[in-house]
Amino acid sequence: MKALAADGVPALAARGLAADLGGRPVLHGIDLDLPAGAWTAIVGPNGAGKSTLLRALAGLLPHRGELSLLGRPLAAIHRRERARRLAWLGQNEAVAPDLSVLDVALLGRLPHQSWLAQPGPADHAAAERALRATQAWDWRDRRLGQLSGGERQRVLLARALAVEADVLLMDEPLANLDPPHQADWLRLVRELAGAGRGVVSVLHEVGFALQADWLVVLADGRVAHRGACADPATHRALEAVFEHRIAIREIDGWRVALPLP
Repeated sequence: MKALAADGVPALAARGLAADLGGRPVLHGIDLDLPAGAWTAIVGPNGAGKSTLLRALAGLLPHRGELSLLGRPLAAIHRRERARRLAWLGQNEAVAPDLSVLDVALLGRLPHQSWLAQPGPADHAAAERALRATQAWDWRDRRLGQLSGGERQRVLLARALAVEADVLLMDEPLANLDPPHQADWLRLVRELAGAGRGVVSVLHEVGFALQADWLVVLADGRVAHRGACADPATHRALEAVFEHRIAIREIDGWRVALPLP
């Protein structure tokens, strides 16, 4: 994958990345460059290791091999700086249900604050921008536990956006979102990439993944293919990893995955 930032430094890079879960090898020697200023989607069948790969890239999982963030070894970056540079949205994240929506968004500002400091004007401004971007600002005084699953997902996305990090990793970000808000997410991700951020998302929705700039196709804990989403070779690799039970077609300018009997 050769599309990098103007200075040639990938947002994230892995060399020989391997990881185990419950004593079982899940990732096997992955080499991968994930570009800055672009959206990369990770797809593959169930059990391929997609979420494990994303967690390992974020430094949230014990692993072997080398990881770098914006050209620097991930392990050498202080946790606070790493949290400012790399934002994370995981699956089914536990957040206290009695927190207000605004307080949840402000959690994304913790890496920017001194120890025990109260959020300042810049933090509140960033939280407001993030909540408005996810159309959650009108609920800022509501408690998280009062929200639907889709509303909660939008607030957690706002928390990740409030970090204003250089790189944003998202695991199944479309969970619980209805189609209009999935479309809003797609627009937002494109804006982030257009502003120079590196965005990496694990998606089950292959049709949405095909709208990304780059696609990483994972199978059995290995990279089966990586390439541009518009490249026919990427489409063939995607069809193959799903045992030719889908067909990639372009309809009205959109790449879609059609199920096959």
